[in-house]
Amino acid sequence: MQYVKIKDAIVSQIDSGLFSARQKLPSERKLAETFNTTRVTLREALSLLEAEGKVFREDRRGWFISPEPLCYDPTKTVNFTNMALSQGRIPKTEILSVKRMLAPKKAVDLLKLAPFSEVYQVNRVRYLEDRPVVYVTHYIRPEFFPNLLSFDLSQSLTDIYREHYGMTYQKTRYRVSTSSLLGQSVQPLRATSGSPAMAIERVNYNQYYELIDCDIEYWRHDALRIESTAELMT
Repeated sequence: MQYVKIKDAIVSQIDSGLFSARQKLPSERKLAETFNTTRVTLREALSLLEAEGKVFREDRRGWFISPEPLCYDPTKTVNFTNMALSQGRIPKTEILSVKRMLAPKKAVDLLKLAPFSEVYQVNRVRYLEDRPVVYVTHYIRPEFFPNLLSFDLSQSLTDIYREHYGMTYQKTRYRVSTSSLLGQSVQPLRATSGSPAMAIERVNYNQYYELIDCDIEYWRHDALRIESTAELMT
């Protein structure tokens, strides 16, 4: 099939070092001319490359070479900033919105809340080398963190909890699934609706094993690699 041959040809050029991370590919029109094919066939090849994490697309900007993904170890409680810095990456966090509100059904279910409970909702987008890679919604139980919204929430929540409230994470439950970027996650990630994503739900317990917060992360799927080491008892 022609689109598979085109995909393999582009992969060969990426692997040979002809393209660098985050480099913009030629326009679809130019690539179609180069491979003497239609734009429909070319897009099939690019969609395969996107699915394999070789390239990513930004809305109205075109296609780019994917950089090395961030290694994410669920067994560690290292915050995003320190995790990125430890891997030689340049992180940044941007606050999109913060408010106190009635807990939506998702927060009620994850935090096991009573009806009409309130939560803080914090929406943030995180960057690596100025590329937005993950959209995060946090739901936080306000009874544990009075006046939390007065802090600079672009900083690590883990650090704020520990330094100002004497609260630390003791246990975290994860759920990882494949998903798509839809709705409010699309624009902050400069993505196109329906782009592949990795969804991570985290529910966090404090040192007294009380549920204190949860977050729902939508990652550009090429930006993240789940990796952990398990030491088995014999």
